[in-house]
Amino acid sequence: MEANATVPTTVLQGNVSQSRLDSLKRAVYGQSLTNLPAIYQGFMAKGISESEIKPRENVFTFDAWKALGRYVRKGEHGVKVVTFIEARSKEIDQDTGEPKIIRRPWTTIVFHISQTEPIKRGGL
Repeated sequence: MEANATVPTTVLQGNVSQSRLDSLKRAVYGQSLTNLPAIYQGFMAKGISESEIKPRENVFTFDAWKALGRYVRKGEHGVKVVTFIEARSKEIDQDTGEPKIIRRPWTTIVFHISQTEPIKRGGL
């Protein structure tokens, strides 16, 4: 697949774990735009042109690429971004009696499609 191609998110590899599917959903449908400057700057520093960088189309996390049937080549370095995840707090909600759900920062690494290869049938 060419570096400037986009990946259709409907083409998922069989037997994909739920955590990888969740990772892909967050990557595709996330609302945050705060990481866009870091993504563009990081991949442009690696020699990828701005026109080939399309977050939520051809820039995903390791697990999201696995869900799409691709793997990140050994030795590739991605771009670190900060996202927010939901977590259970130690605080108890007075109304429900259950732990409160909070959003906390989480760092992850994203990779461009040019840093990946398709997974061959039968595994790597």
